[in-house]
Amino acid sequence: MEKQILIKADNLTHSYGGKEVLDHITFQVEKGRVIGLLGPSGAGKTTLVNIMTRQIKPTGGTVKTAGEERGGKNVPVTGIMMDSFGLYERLSVWDNMKIFAKIYGVSGERIEELLEKAELVQAGKTLVSRLSKGMRNRVNFCRALLKKADILYLDEPTSGLDPATTEKIHELILKEKNAGTTVFLTTHNMHEAELLCDDILLLNEGKIVEHGSPKEICRKYNSVNSIEVVLKNGETHIIPNAGESAAVLAKWMDAEEILSMHSSEPDLEKVFMLLTGRKLNGNEADYE
Repeated sequence: MEKQILIKADNLTHSYGGKEVLDHITFQVEKGRVIGLLGPSGAGKTTLVNIMTRQIKPTGGTVKTAGEERGGKNVPVTGIMMDSFGLYERLSVWDNMKIFAKIYGVSGERIEELLEKAELVQAGKTLVSRLSKGMRNRVNFCRALLKKADILYLDEPTSGLDPATTEKIHELILKEKNAGTTVFLTTHNMHEAELLCDDILLLNEGKIVEHGSPKEICRKYNSVNSIEVVLKNGETHIIPNAGESAAVLAKWMDAEEILSMHSSEPDLEKVFMLLTGRKLNGNEADYE
């Protein structure tokens, strides 16, 4: 099946006060995939998302969706969930959703469908000011889906949430992906990126320093290429990930002595530190 390219960014640049924040960014996004945008604060992530969602114009280059390339026909519907898009604190969950549903021209049935999907039906009459951060995030997620988006932009959707709520948000994201929605995910959470993302863009100082699937990127920078074997007697052995180790592995396996085995592949955090000398995981806000 031929790949359907939904978004094309070509040679994007952007500057603030003479400082270049994005430096000739080029990439493509396929339909129905989760794309992770990773990078430390100040890398240019927020600026890139703001350009892609048409909140600001780039200094140079272009970003187009499939519909725009066909002369404006069937332009994909966009949903956005960002911290800067606030809810009305003094209104209930239901009233917040009604306001945005009216703006987007969608029915009350869509609100009910989304609140049920996010397990928020019982919270419908609750004022937003009384919601936990996790519930607010779920309400924001529902609002982003009101228009049945083809492309969904999520900016740190699980930042500061407890594990149970994070898992619920992950379930909602994967449901959207399975329904054919393309998801553009900005995150600092490496486990989240590895769990959800089909492809990743590693951004640093306004440049894409690496791209590909999480596994491909980690394998690419596996310079050690070894296997750590822990035996049931407590011994730990580091052996080459090569044919020369087959005999000793077979011996341990035949004797049922192996407790665990791990390859030496680095995680995304280690890859990013290798490429940039900077830490990727963190809770800092973006100021780009």
